[in-house]
Amino acid sequence: MNDQQLTLGPGTRLQHTQYGPGVIVAVRYATYLISFIHHGVKEVDKTDDKLDEIIPENVTAEVETTAAVEKSLLKILRQWSDTSELVPLGDRWQNGTMLLQPADKSQKPKEVPIEVFFHKIVMLRDRLRVLEQQLNAHKVLSDEEKVNLQQYITRIYGSLTTFNVLFKNKEQWFVGEKGSREE
Repeated sequence: MNDQQLTLGPGTRLQHTQYGPGVIVAVRYATYLISFIHHGVKEVDKTDDKLDEIIPENVTAEVETTAAVEKSLLKILRQWSDTSELVPLGDRWQNGTMLLQPADKSQKPKEVPIEVFFHKIVMLRDRLRVLEQQLNAHKVLSDEEKVNLQQYITRIYGSLTTFNVLFKNKEQWFVGEKGSREE
């Protein structure tokens, strides 16, 4: 690693020749605390020449707080797994039903358990996040191309804000162009 990488921050994705892919979860004076996919959390010297930066994040020289480490770990889980976080449905919707009523009253309406519909919305959101991460990590696209494609993803989030009424926790809402999303 070169001298410029001495200040990489939490969220930076790295490749280590011995431990494989990992993500910095904390920065200490002379070391990084790195969560490796196949080897767990290891403390690695900042000057370790077996480390290669993949995607720099949060470039800083500060030591991270526990809250920041927790936030970084959540981000790591989203980046490296295809599992979804537990997202609670709003209390008033529990055991509810969504009714799709055709304009033609002679046709039968469709009833869908709200939990089933909500699960599909959450899965859509999770897959959209993975798409966003893959786009941002793409090695061939230029920054301008990434920004142009990112705008479409932001608009998709904006289109999905209608479904925010289903979420129990506001921090799990969809946010489009008018809001700010913090990961």
